Amino acid sequence: MSFLSKLLLIFLLIGMSAFFSMAEISLAAARKLKLNVLADEGDKRAVKVLKLQENSSDFFTITQIGLNSVSILAGIVGEGIFNVYIFTYLNSVFPNFKGSEVIANISSFLFVTSLFIEFADLIPKKIAMVNPEKVAIALVNAMSIFYICLKPFVKIFSGLSIIIFKILKLSSVREDMVTYEDIVAIVDAGAEAGVVHKKEHHLIENIFELEERWVSSVMTQRDEIVFFSLEDDTEEEIKKKIADHPHSKFLICKNNIDSVCGYVDSKDILPRIIMGEVIGLKRLEEIRKKNLLIIPNTLTLSDALDRFNEAREDFAIIFNEYAHVVGLVTLNDVIATLVGNVVYPDQDENIIKRDENSWLIDGLTAIEDVKKVLHIERFPEDESYETIAGFMMYSLKSIPKKASKIEFENYLFEVVDVDHFKVDQLLVTKIKSIEKAIEKE
Repeated sequence: MSFLSKLLLIFLLIGMSAFFSMAEISLAAARKLKLNVLADEGDKRAVKVLKLQENSSDFFTITQIGLNSVSILAGIVGEGIFNVYIFTYLNSVFPNFKGSEVIANISSFLFVTSLFIEFADLIPKKIAMVNPEKVAIALVNAMSIFYICLKPFVKIFSGLSIIIFKILKLSSVREDMVTYEDIVAIVDAGAEAGVVHKKEHHLIENIFELEERWVSSVMTQRDEIVFFSLEDDTEEEIKKKIADHPHSKFLICKNNIDSVCGYVDSKDILPRIIMGEVIGLKRLEEIRKKNLLIIPNTLTLSDALDRFNEAREDFAIIFNEYAHVVGLVTLNDVIATLVGNVVYPDQDENIIKRDENSWLIDGLTAIEDVKKVLHIERFPEDESYETIAGFMMYSLKSIPKKASKIEFENYLFEVVDVDHFKVDQLLVTKIKSIEKAIEKE
């Protein structure tokens, strides 16, 4: 075989190796979600790629047969293709140099190997990684032909690999389950690339957060609920509560908060007060509504939203396992969690930013909100508590007192106000800024 024929064959083998390299990487990297979209749009080649992904072991068997066959042929053809010419050149320049043959052989080997590494491996794989779906679709028809031609060998090698996998007790099936982390990673990547806008990014994060946060994290606490007691409240006390707390709805209880028996709309009471009608407790009993939505404190915000939708109500009372009222949640509370930092990105009454390195945080602030503001991925055992006060109590292993401190994730959490064993406010400061302040002093 002439030198030119060998050279042309080398380039042909490089092209074949590049083809199999691109096919291998593109099929492995092609995203099933994007291929499904293309298939729904009528791209038949996308359907073929999806079928090949379902039988990935057969596909990779084809590529390995092709790559190894090409490598063997390249070794046979490329052996000594350039060494004669290099040896002749070295002899002409250095006539008495005894190492010319060795240098010629090594140089020829390195040159052919470099061609294959660069043009048959690196460049094709980079192309396939950048546009995996496009490359997979472009090559799928040719790969289908190779599959038909090499089917007997594919069955033999695939069968042997399956037996080995069974012996090693390994799964040979590709898992394409999309997880929460996968979606978050895609959304984050889209936000960084500018495809997903900042508000859209926040909204998507908040949607997933509904599945993570307990309903009690956004509720009005038990001691802040305004209610009417049928046994204890007088008409004047009821009027005062309405005047001091202009809510649209008020709970009605027999005596204490745990004996809830319904609610009343302020629109049913206010006209009677304006008209000067006498509203006795008996009358209040008559106008109360009994279809009160009661939910357990073990529900997530997503579950609570479903309950609101089913009951066609816009507020609910939250009970714990001991049948005690722990709080009240409204539909607005849930919606505010969903769109709060989208519609009002800088408004958060519970977290006040003092400067670049410190924040005043209400003790009842949900731990998820604190994570966002401080950019902390996870608090220790954060499934055991719901608020930043709960974090302090968990970390201290006691009821927090004024000036109690905790260091975590380069932040100093300090209790600045306590009211009847309840943590009202914390000061959170970056530790590095504290150290700089000390150095200045």
